[in-house]
Amino acid sequence: MSQVQLKDTDFEPIEYTQSEAEKIAGESTSFWKDAWRRFKQNKLAIAGVLVIVLIGIMSFIGGPISGHNYYDNDLISSNQSPSAEHWFGTDNLGRDLFARTWYGAKISLFIGLSAAFIDLIIGIIWGSVSGYLGGRVDEYMMRIADILSGVPYLLVVILLMVIMPQGLWTLIIAMTITGWINMARIVRGEVMRLKTSEYVMASKSLGASSFRIMAKHLIPNTMGPILVTLTLTVPTAIFTEAFLSFLGLGVPAPLASWGTMASDALQALRYYPFQLFFPAFFISLTMLAFNIVGDGLRDALDPKDRR
Repeated sequence: MSQVQLKDTDFEPIEYTQSEAEKIAGESTSFWKDAWRRFKQNKLAIAGVLVIVLIGIMSFIGGPISGHNYYDNDLISSNQSPSAEHWFGTDNLGRDLFARTWYGAKISLFIGLSAAFIDLIIGIIWGSVSGYLGGRVDEYMMRIADILSGVPYLLVVILLMVIMPQGLWTLIIAMTITGWINMARIVRGEVMRLKTSEYVMASKSLGASSFRIMAKHLIPNTMGPILVTLTLTVPTAIFTEAFLSFLGLGVPAPLASWGTMASDALQALRYYPFQLFFPAFFISLTMLAFNIVGDGLRDALDPKDRR
């Protein structure tokens, strides 16, 4: 076979501008930009975000829209079915259920978000210190967490309600005494996995302190699992508040939460089922929305699922 001799004149350079070259190279995408792009493609997760935002907005404007206060008693109007004047009906004391539902949303969301935020702070500090130092310190810290997780949750709440005055912050403190343990274990596992990475070793060789390594390298790189766990902690806290309020251990009167509304409605469930329907519906809807958002974040932040 004869070989074809190629000459310089056989080649022609491609002329392109700088903007065309950038289009060919493509835009660089960071991890968070790629995660946000994939999260936006999850229509169910976006719907969950919209539901949470809508419930949050209505918790502030729902009462003024109704024209009633959540604590106004009107025995003449007690146990009325939903109507043009009372959109969700009234309870056994004549209080407007529409106003109470959205005020209860404010209380339930506040308790859920506050408990999740406290769990986040304690869990990050405890888990990062335990995972980074390791050894005997890790052993002692995690055994303390195991002991706390072994204490019956309801027993802790009842003891706190006896010792401390019943109130909103007492309930939040009771929920967070052992609620941070799951967050701490997740952070500890991620920190133990990342602390042997090359960039951590490089920071140590350059003389970076342990605090700087944890604050600048380890904790930011664990934000994916942290955000997912945080998103799933909120509905758990909301359900726990509703459960405790249902048992009479929740927020005191005249405050209203979805749990207290469900507890009050149970007595007349056979005759006035609408009084239980609305708080139960919004508890379920809020928990479903947060869980859907958490699943969407988990899928978007999973590096194994990147395309």
